[in-house]
This record gives sequence, structure tokens and C-alpha cells, in this order.
Amino acid sequence: MNTIIHKRKHPEDGRITFPHLQCWNPETETATIAAQVSGKRVSCRISYSVLKSRFPEITGTPMETVEKYRKEVEEAARKLIENKTYENDGSIKIRSRDLS
Repeated sequence: MNTIIHKRKHPEDGRITFPHLQCWNPETETATIAAQVSGKRVSCRISYSVLKSRFPEITGTPMETVEKYRKEVEEAARKLIENKTYENDGSIKIRSRDLS
């Protein structure tokens, strides 16, 4: 009998992924998407004012805007995570200058 062994990735492999988890805080007008970094969850926050300043042609709800520009938001978050630009609480704050 042949044995097949599958090597599991170690949670500290350095990969950054973005599960489809997001939320909106109406009090702070901030959207949050989740990143998975080496097996740990990181909140990546972006204010609606940053979205409006960077993407002035936006229409719809804030979360529809995040969904429409998710690729750009994720790329900015990825760069900040790779550069270890964390806030004191361990989250990532995406500013207008971070969006390409």
C-alpha cells in the first residue's frame, strides 16, 4: 500500500490572505476588512473620507464602495502589513497616500 503524506503549511509561513470578511462602523464612518497574516487575523481599516477623496466617482453605500475597490484596498493593506506598519492595537490603518 502506498502512503501519501500531505505537508501542511505552518501557520507562521508569512502568507497574507484576505478572507471575505468586512464590516462598517457608522459612528466612525470606517470600513474594516480582515487580513489573515501567518495564521492571525488583522483588522485593516479605511475611513469613508479616504475612500471619497481617492475615488471621487463613488456611488452607493460605503460597503459597496469597499467592494468595488477591494483590490486597491487589499493591495494597500498588504504593503502596510509587509512593512509592519501596525497601529498600537495591532490593526492596519489605510490612509489616502497608501492607495495607488
